[in-house]
Amino acid sequence: MKVLYFYQHFSTPKGSTGIRAYEFARTLVKKGHRVTMVCGACATADTGLTDSYINCVRRGTIDGIDVIEFNLNYSNNDNYLKRTLTFLKFAFKSISIALFHDYDMLFATTTPLTAGIPGIFAKLLRKKPFVFEVRDLWPELPKAMGVITNPIILSLLSWLEWCSYHSADACIGLAPGIVEGIIKRGVSPGNVVLLPNGCDLSIFGNSKTNGWRPESVHSDDFMAVFTGAHGVANGLNAVLDAAKVLTNDNRTNIKFVFIGEGSLKGELKKRAAKEGLSNCIFLDAVPKDKLAGLLSEADIGLMILANVPAFYYGTSPNKFFDYIAAGLPVLNNYPGWLADIIEKFRCGLAVPPDDPRAFADALVSVADNPEIIDEMGRNARKLASEQFNRLDIADKFVTFLESVLAKHREKYHER
Repeated sequence: MKVLYFYQHFSTPKGSTGIRAYEFARTLVKKGHRVTMVCGACATADTGLTDSYINCVRRGTIDGIDVIEFNLNYSNNDNYLKRTLTFLKFAFKSISIALFHDYDMLFATTTPLTAGIPGIFAKLLRKKPFVFEVRDLWPELPKAMGVITNPIILSLLSWLEWCSYHSADACIGLAPGIVEGIIKRGVSPGNVVLLPNGCDLSIFGNSKTNGWRPESVHSDDFMAVFTGAHGVANGLNAVLDAAKVLTNDNRTNIKFVFIGEGSLKGELKKRAAKEGLSNCIFLDAVPKDKLAGLLSEADIGLMILANVPAFYYGTSPNKFFDYIAAGLPVLNNYPGWLADIIEKFRCGLAVPPDDPRAFADALVSVADNPEIIDEMGRNARKLASEQFNRLDIADKFVTFLESVLAKHREKYHER
């Protein structure tokens, strides 16, 4: 099976962003399939390609994956207009590959929603089977957050969403709410499968990992870590609110380490400096292996999002799965399916949103009782290994794609 795989933010483990697409593609290759990955140039990604661009494109083979990378730079720090233009450029450059490349199946994954455009063209003009993976519900999430309010743009996005879902032979959702959202748009439940993000157990929780702490975090400090984007959706002012409570309580041994990039990082750093929150340390994004070293020294991972109901069951954040893979308890500050998992498997703490006192008190309760942290950490690693092993999920992904292609071929031969 020859799979044409579209993911704008593709990265190998050398980057500092998620590697779901890398692991899925590599598993396809291991099982004897051929994969062509089409991507852009993301600030936090490392595709593995090092040659110069020729006509704004470079190609190469990375770990058995044929990679086509467009010279389209994307960063979470870009403004909304620039990001939108980058998404559209990627989509339209991808159309030509979808129309002329040699492949058996097209697979496209968000974000952005425009990732579905080449799949739509492949299905309409070449009758190729198309599987669409949905990482976030658009335009539901940006509408709920108030990021997009223009009714014309929202209508266009809703139309593109509908077209992508209904052009696809099957859809993959990364969270229960995403699956439900796809079905609500009229897709048969039999054509939608839940495949959540997974845990990279060979990277995180590895006994050979070189642990490290920032210079301002002492060995006897309780270290709470947040990894990932620092944007509007992440709601990181909630952490600074808790940090302020702890500062006022003189709990100087609890430190917050933020690692990553994003449009609001500068504002967060300015607020922390203005309010004297010396318990907040901001670091740049780092590759996965170095991140694993930080998490190996951390005491708890922070799963933080803005208090938007659409997030409760409609997101599957990489950071949660990195935390539990590293054997870290997780503090979650919003209700939903991850909070349910944390409570069910006793692998962390779920606190109510917009309650800095409850947030701070939860950290104090575990900082003062290390035996609880140890138990939650063991439960987290067990959960990661038994239910969210990335390799197991990748196997399910390959089996699903094989079944979709088999159904497509059977249907074709019946005509």
